[in-house]
Amino acid sequence: MIIDESIVIALFFSLGLIIGSFLNVCIYRLPRGESVVFTPSHCTNCGCRIGARDLVPLLSYLWLKGRCRSCGMLISPLYPFIELLTGLLFAAAYLHSGLTTLLLKQLFLIAILVVVSLIDLKYYIIPDRMLIFSLACGILLNLLARDLSFLSAILGLAAAAAFLLAPALIYRGGMGGGDIKLAAVIGFFLGWPNGLLAVFLGCLLAALIGIVLVLTRLKGRKDAIPFGPYLAVGTMLAMFFGNKWLSWYLGFL
Repeated sequence: MIIDESIVIALFFSLGLIIGSFLNVCIYRLPRGESVVFTPSHCTNCGCRIGARDLVPLLSYLWLKGRCRSCGMLISPLYPFIELLTGLLFAAAYLHSGLTTLLLKQLFLIAILVVVSLIDLKYYIIPDRMLIFSLACGILLNLLARDLSFLSAILGLAAAAAFLLAPALIYRGGMGGGDIKLAAVIGFFLGWPNGLLAVFLGCLLAALIGIVLVLTRLKGRKDAIPFGPYLAVGTMLAMFFGNKWLSWYLGFL
């Protein structure tokens, strides 16, 4: 039986919405050292347990008009945004890779980067346990997907980490250790040379936006800027378009 392509896309979008809802839990609880599995979902203001009807991704937020059913506290619009973003990225990953083992690896990387980016954006930290967990799973997913050789994965890890390690050694405080370790994980997932391309694109994006923030006086020159989100965007660009861009570049040369 042939399944219509639009139905499969809708299924992966829906899966992304569901996973995105769980990622919201991870983003809130991991920095606090709370369990993401055993503690039932509850309002962060009144502590009231959230029922199943209020846990439907996107729809519950719209139905409740962005407020807790029990205490009426406003619910951050970040929650539905993360669900929608994850849904769109999951659908994009399917369109890029199809129903392959590589898709599973890409979906995992997307989920990890969403969590890491939002934690870094809110708390200016990248939890080591998230990176260790990601690297361990990356070993298994690389073996399953077979899209990279072990040498390519190691070269990607080393090149991506070295790209950020160099300025960190030259300019004290210029780059956090968490950013370097995240770059290493990204390099391991994407391999050589896409891992290096992802970090380069992240740096380029951070530099451009940083200039805009300074010029508009939203940030000072010495203000800290979370780098995880930029690495995540660079990774998405390299994952979806890296091979095409590198082929074009090499052909241009």
